[in-house]
Amino acid sequence: MKSDVSLDFQFTSSIVQVWNALTDSETLAKWIWNNDFKPIVGHKFQFRAEPNEWWNGIVDSEVLVVDEPNKLSYTWVSAGESTIVTWTLKKGSDGIIHLHLDQTGFSAETKAREGAIEGAKYAWMNMSNQLEKVLAEL
Repeated sequence: MKSDVSLDFQFTSSIVQVWNALTDSETLAKWIWNNDFKPIVGHKFQFRAEPNEWWNGIVDSEVLVVDEPNKLSYTWVSAGESTIVTWTLKKGSDGIIHLHLDQTGFSAETKAREGAIEGAKYAWMNMSNQLEKVLAEL
């Protein structure tokens, strides 16, 4: 299945630091939103953001894959959409950590709505900028 959102990021932090930023609840809260995440397959959790007039601020999720420190995947259910977010980490020969994000499963209706997928990409890019700041502080 082709990803609806596919983004690549590079970090100079260690693969362990990047993995921890993806899987530690307190660190996740610094660059995504407050959450009760645990890196355990089958664990159900929520990301909680400030609600607004269009959205209740809640993302319901369930951990699907934990392959430390290579791959993490979970559902992302919010605002009537049910997608899957998958993070893949690889250490390059130059020591750079390559982090790849795939988000799949957007409905045909959402894909057809002008700006919807671009909006998701924009949101992930903003979050990745926050992740970069968090990693710089470690």
